[in-house]
Amino acid sequence: MTTLYGISNCDTVRKARKWLETHEVPFTFHDFRKHGLAEEDLRAWADAAGWETLLNRRGVTWRKLPEAQREGVDEARAIALMLDNPTLIKRPVLVTDDGQAHVGFKPGYYETIFPRG
Repeated sequence: MTTLYGISNCDTVRKARKWLETHEVPFTFHDFRKHGLAEEDLRAWADAAGWETLLNRRGVTWRKLPEAQREGVDEARAIALMLDNPTLIKRPVLVTDDGQAHVGFKPGYYETIFPRG
């Protein structure tokens, strides 16, 4: 089963959910703010998409971190930060039936993942 990970009050997550519903793609939604996040899942996403892609450096959570925590971030530190602050994860993360992790949402990109026809 395809799983969409994110937080329910995120506009981009809402758009992705609506797209999946409109295109009749069966999925489950996992709100990692409410239901937590397994370190093994986060590591798998980082391996698949790259930790740099996964780490949201544009959001409020990143800007609120002390500068010392933001400087010199490597993969291990980024994963630790994202586990402590799940809103640092770029949203949504879509894990398809084949185990592939896709970060972010754009309708055209989702159309390549779930081609009609």
